[in-house]
Amino acid sequence: MGNEQSTQRAKAGGAGPDVVFSPTSPKEKHKSKGLFKRPKKSRRSNSAAPTTLSGSSDGATIYEPQKAVVIGAGPVGSLAALYFAKGGWQVTVYELRGDLRNPENRSLNFTKSINLAISERGINGLRTVDPELTESILEEAIPMHGRMIHDKKGRQSSQKYDVHKRFIRSIDRSGLNERLLDELDRMNNVELKFNHSLKSLSLEKNEAVFERRLGSGDYENVRVQADLFIGADGAHSQTRRQMMKYVRLNYSQEYIDSLWCEFTIPPHPETGDFQLDPNHLHIWPRQKFMFIALPNQDRSFTCTLFMPEDMFKDIVGPEALLGFFRKEFPDVVSLAGEENLIGDYLKNQKLPLISLKCNPYHYRNKCVILGDASHAMVPFYGQGMNCGFEDVRVLWEHICNDATLTEALDNYTAERHPDCVVINDLAMNNYVEMRASVTSSSYLLKKHFQEFLYSWFPCFGVRTLYSMISFSNIRYSEVMKRVKRQERVLGAMGTVIMLGATGAAGRIGFDVVIHTNTHVTFTNSAGSAEVGVVKSFSGGQYTIELKNGNHVSVPEGNVAQLKVSDPTGCPVVGGQ
Repeated sequence: MGNEQSTQRAKAGGAGPDVVFSPTSPKEKHKSKGLFKRPKKSRRSNSAAPTTLSGSSDGATIYEPQKAVVIGAGPVGSLAALYFAKGGWQVTVYELRGDLRNPENRSLNFTKSINLAISERGINGLRTVDPELTESILEEAIPMHGRMIHDKKGRQSSQKYDVHKRFIRSIDRSGLNERLLDELDRMNNVELKFNHSLKSLSLEKNEAVFERRLGSGDYENVRVQADLFIGADGAHSQTRRQMMKYVRLNYSQEYIDSLWCEFTIPPHPETGDFQLDPNHLHIWPRQKFMFIALPNQDRSFTCTLFMPEDMFKDIVGPEALLGFFRKEFPDVVSLAGEENLIGDYLKNQKLPLISLKCNPYHYRNKCVILGDASHAMVPFYGQGMNCGFEDVRVLWEHICNDATLTEALDNYTAERHPDCVVINDLAMNNYVEMRASVTSSSYLLKKHFQEFLYSWFPCFGVRTLYSMISFSNIRYSEVMKRVKRQERVLGAMGTVIMLGATGAAGRIGFDVVIHTNTHVTFTNSAGSAEVGVVKSFSGGQYTIELKNGNHVSVPEGNVAQLKVSDPTGCPVVGGQ
């Protein structure tokens, strides 16, 4: 293919059949109908780019294809190109890097990414444009039904994502990107150009200049024209920087104090199988930092350590690293192996995490930015790519349904910006939940109560925040409105329920919640009664300290009596 790596396809392609996705509510159903029909009114090209006229099959419509330039061939840029190409546009994709499908390009440091978790919004973005491709991609993804929480003693407790057994999926970023690029390769109205770096945008002239890297190592400038420039070139977007010359764009970014470093847990050395349950996202929460693991098709796990920068600096040398892991994640040492841990830590960069917001997302009818280019977020809600795919779907809906391209881009920014601000903030807040709250009994109690109402009393309209974000296509901003409404309802209901339960508990001698440092009796594995003190609760298990100082883990159902007397003979109800 050469260093220019320009591909132009001659295979049959073009607009696909009408596609209707499966929404989660009837109100959403109409939005995607006919998204890939040719528009009733001709939109004439504004650029000098050559175009051809073609009539519809019934001869009733004259349609002049427009030319779109997509900047960035990552997952979001590739999906955007697929939408526009299936909609009849002439599409050219320009990518700074070489073709990532070539083995020599896969080792580039900046192609590395935290493993992706694809959920309903991302799936819906794919399914709307190509249901068959979507199903094929999902066949290579691994279902994750919940979080598996690991404590320092290696004990595990499962926290299901959804009371209705819905799940997210672990998916390889490179594999997904390759599938989208392969699909674009099959279309005769798409051209892929790699090793092209955007140098300037002259939006009033509908013109861009790219710098192409030649096989000799030299560079040459390439001047192109288009009706619409679509920037999907990541958090450090050159498209966004160029667009700022034309529009008063409000922009802010924030680096959190944590860095991330990637590790691998290989398949079992003897059986070749997964060493952990592959149908969970594994989390080792440690209050201020955490270690996570997502399953891969080759039965390994891609792992990430998120930790404050100062703590990374304190790890000097292999022995310090192993000492840290033996103390904080002892089971990971045996799963990954000491040599692998050391090798990964020394080889892989400790990279920052950025949160980015800007507004607007477009300039007139000339340019629009999508995905991380407009709203890069930290990865703790697993919504970065899902949100980017939703960007593409929403943008295309406006292009199809609004009267003009100018109106479509205006309405896109107006709709999408408040949604992306919400998910950006939620992603930041979810870091605290993942590294700390998941071990809190109050967090678990609230989650179980909401799921109980959602399952048994759906008329109340109560759902967990996570289920609305990950398992629906409800606008992010609308999700937050619903959460605030149901918080008021839950507050009132909780007060009534707790007052009633506390009164009942007082009459029968049981406490509603077992706090830490509460004296309890419980039934041990031999069926005998013992006395101890509650130290923690996680995943339906109490950690209880015995009189001899040992600790045991007891299922909550085996704690037979919650109101006892302490060694002084005084009654104990609740705890400190």
